[in-house]
Amino acid sequence: MASDSKPEGSMLWGGRFTGGLDLLMDILGSIAFALANAKSGIITQEEFEKIREGLLEVQKEWDTDSFTIISGVDEDIHTANERRLGEIIGKNIAGKLHTGRSRNEQVVCDMRMWLRDELRKIDEHLVSSLKLIAARAESEIEYIMPGYTHLQRAQPVRWSHWMLSYGLAFASDLDRLRETIKRANRSPLGCGALAGNPFNIDRDMMAEELDFEGLLWNSMGGVADRDFVSEFL
Repeated sequence: MASDSKPEGSMLWGGRFTGGLDLLMDILGSIAFALANAKSGIITQEEFEKIREGLLEVQKEWDTDSFTIISGVDEDIHTANERRLGEIIGKNIAGKLHTGRSRNEQVVCDMRMWLRDELRKIDEHLVSSLKLIAARAESEIEYIMPGYTHLQRAQPVRWSHWMLSYGLAFASDLDRLRETIKRANRSPLGCGALAGNPFNIDRDMMAEELDFEGLLWNSMGGVADRDFVSEFL
């Protein structure tokens, strides 16, 4: 990632560039929001296409490590992307991207998308582990091992039985994880800063575009909620 200087702690949101960058989520969310604004007639289809193409160009710069962060101007990932978009397609069109959108909903949307995708990766690892445990337990069912209580050998047990005790634990973890994914995978787009969107944009369409399973139905709760993060932790 190119930069003309080190990000400062006094920047908006406390120097957000010092942590992980949810750049892909920010760009995908912006494209979905622009599409909804085009559907509502807030921007033209031609303007949407330019915004989409510009954002994809911004993403390409991040991917190739050629994006330049400008200290004192780029306060966080969101303002950096919007500034660069204006340079690529012109500020008159780029400035319409944020019409009707609050930074509150934008930030929490990125968080929910990122966490959802990471949880799905953990889901895949757990499923792979469970399959391996089941296969080993079946193929090695004849093996006997000592079972322990109070750090002392107590009874003989099958090796497969011991392995499947971890299978039971991981299966329970998987159930809890999938419940967490369901609660995290709800779209806040359209909630605005706290009181919704004044332009009657299609929230369901944005949710579908971003692979959310549903909507957060209360705008205040939608932008304020971080329970989905603490639940995962």
